[in-house]
Amino acid sequence: MRSKPSESVPPDAGHRGMGEEYETTPVPPSARRGLVANALVWMGFPMILTCAVVGGAIVSSLGFAQGVAAILVGNITLFLYTGLIGIVSTRRGLNFRLQSALTFGTKGSTGITGAMATIVVGWFAVQVALTGVSMGEAFGISVLVMSIIAGLIYTGITMLGIRALTLIGYLSIPLFLLFGIWAVIDAVSVHGWGSVTSFSGDHALTFGFAVTMVIALFVDGGTMTGDFNRWAKNTPQSLISTAAAFPFANSVSMLIGGIITAAVGSADRANFFHAFTERGGLFTVLAILLLFMNLGSVCAHNLYLSAVGWASLSRRSMRVTAAIIGIVGIGIAVSGAWSYFEQWLSLLGILVPPLGAVMIVDQLMLRRWRVSAPAGYRLHAFVSWGIGCAVSALAEAFAPALSTAVVGMVAGGLAHYLISKTIADPDAAQRAPGGSRTIDPEPDSLALET
Repeated sequence: MRSKPSESVPPDAGHRGMGEEYETTPVPPSARRGLVANALVWMGFPMILTCAVVGGAIVSSLGFAQGVAAILVGNITLFLYTGLIGIVSTRRGLNFRLQSALTFGTKGSTGITGAMATIVVGWFAVQVALTGVSMGEAFGISVLVMSIIAGLIYTGITMLGIRALTLIGYLSIPLFLLFGIWAVIDAVSVHGWGSVTSFSGDHALTFGFAVTMVIALFVDGGTMTGDFNRWAKNTPQSLISTAAAFPFANSVSMLIGGIITAAVGSADRANFFHAFTERGGLFTVLAILLLFMNLGSVCAHNLYLSAVGWASLSRRSMRVTAAIIGIVGIGIAVSGAWSYFEQWLSLLGILVPPLGAVMIVDQLMLRRWRVSAPAGYRLHAFVSWGIGCAVSALAEAFAPALSTAVVGMVAGGLAHYLISKTIADPDAAQRAPGGSRTIDPEPDSLALET
């Protein structure tokens, strides 16, 4: 639906010298960014200590061979999921709210966007708290004070916009790779490669749950792929940028943690920040820089996703919204709620994957030539999402060997396909006569009325 020209962007957008963020309208072709810039945004998302820790936990449980297999399966699934979602967002320059409206309706997208933009605040809080805890454990300083300082720094970075995510990628990725590879070489040189390949694990997790852990780490941000991929110039660049994160960067991060864990026989050293602070001197300074750059990158990514979502709903600028949400996230971090990490991953693995699967099936298979978001709610899309969540929850309860995330994707997507094929198409009148293709409109015509 067309928005009124005066309402197409927030009144203060583009006047802060930091660039337009297109909170409520599609990104026009003239504002698209290059492949390297977009790839760095994506690579900086998962190339972090948190992923190394999760990779270590997976290998610690499944053993090296099965752990590596679970990591690769999860990351390939993430690539297919985020890559397919990113196709439509790239072609039309749509952020998550605009894209979700195509499937769930203009009013339906309000609730969907609000929910997803709130979920990713949880990840911001987790990384802020991890910064504080890591500094506290290493140097005996106040976790509370360090969490607040870190949260304020990360919020300030996010307020600089999409360009800041590229810049922090330039800085954090080389630093992570340098220290990560160094930690791997150090562990393997002491214990030998044979200890890595022969590591069997304690089998505390199932293979399916391990795959869900990999997917759940980024399935919320991956569902909101449009907020990143709307800046890509074309579909190939969109897919390459996404692949830079999944499977490449996320697999590398997890394998670093997994190899260290297998070499030393414990997941405790997967967070290699502590290994370098113990060396003292310059190593300590560089390790602190690694921690803040590394976790600051993923914090900025998640806060950016949340801020774009809530800015599109409130019609405020992304930067003002990021400041407000950043303060809320810091409050969550210092409250201790972030400690329910494993339960958080389990919940995300149930609720979020079916949502993205419904969007993929709807936009790429059923309604390929849609030109505008239907008004109101598309109830059958919500029903399909609910079915996917229900089947995923049943799988977690009664079939723990399966990946609930993958089960939810398949169930949600299949439910939407079957339901859509058995009901009258409410949008048939908007297709070209005789079922032929309609021509995509100019990007600005996809802006939503609010």
